[in-house]
Amino acid sequence: MSKFKVALVHTIFPQLDIEHEVIEKAGGVLVVAKGQKEEQMIEVVKDADAIVTVYAEVTEKVINSAEKCKIIVRTGIGVNNIDIDAATKRGIYVANIPDYCFDEVSDHALALALALARKVVILDKKVKNKEWNFEGAQPILAMRGQTFGLVGFGNIPKEVARKVKVFGFEVIAYDPYVKPEDAQALGVKMVDLETLLKESDFVSLHAPLTEETRHMINEKTLRIMKPTAFLINTARGPLVDEKAIYKALKEKWIAGAGLDVLEQEPPAADNPLLSLNNVIITPHAAFTSDKSEIALRVKAMEEAVRGALGNKPKSWVNRRAMESK
Repeated sequence: MSKFKVALVHTIFPQLDIEHEVIEKAGGVLVVAKGQKEEQMIEVVKDADAIVTVYAEVTEKVINSAEKCKIIVRTGIGVNNIDIDAATKRGIYVANIPDYCFDEVSDHALALALALARKVVILDKKVKNKEWNFEGAQPILAMRGQTFGLVGFGNIPKEVARKVKVFGFEVIAYDPYVKPEDAQALGVKMVDLETLLKESDFVSLHAPLTEETRHMINEKTLRIMKPTAFLINTARGPLVDEKAIYKALKEKWIAGAGLDVLEQEPPAADNPLLSLNNVIITPHAAFTSDKSEIALRVKAMEEAVRGALGNKPKSWVNRRAMESK
């Protein structure tokens, strides 16, 4: 019996021992694309039973060239880099890994919020510049009693809500797909987006990237926020219009921002956001820890194995569309 084949078209992990071990133990073989150009991906997917990607775009052309493919797996949560419609037309499962990094991302969002409120980065730079004072760092905010607004109320923002309440924050959330009573158990009040932006001292984004949410934070919505408020984004870069957030930070419409994700990653060297001292930028690192990285990689390969062997994935993104065909 010939071995099934899993094509890894993009990875951010320098060593692939975990991936090889899971696939080979299940009786398959793992092949890795030499680059992320369509031709390079097509070279390895044309006879593959499963495709796995991190950030590379799995386009309609790539999908249609994969004659044997049964499943495409996104090593992560968001699936905006996979042409789901093209996969569905071909009867190919699309899967993601939604059940990992809840603590890591919620911790990172909280870390960014605390660092901004307490001016940690600014104060660190002052000390390293031999300035033993906190002049120019004010106001340093007392957090108890302030309002933390969550845009999206899935698994990760629910963890954020639990954690920020320990610091004495009031928590409100906006999510058109969540019933108010579902948030009450956590002591969270559901509100509309405009109310959240008006009332929040911290606005933390946890929405998926869709055509509806792209640039949901723009010049109009930023002008609704308090001039003392902070924006946190650990979700997807294109949720925020970068030209608008730069203008808002430069002209002090809001007090600051903590961004783990950007529209272009990595940012261009001349990205004007890099010149501001009221923004903290981390390199799309919120998801990672010594534990979450291993869990992510194992789960992604296990999904690839399930699909390659003709079984349904645990997290089936295009299930409704596939079953309605």
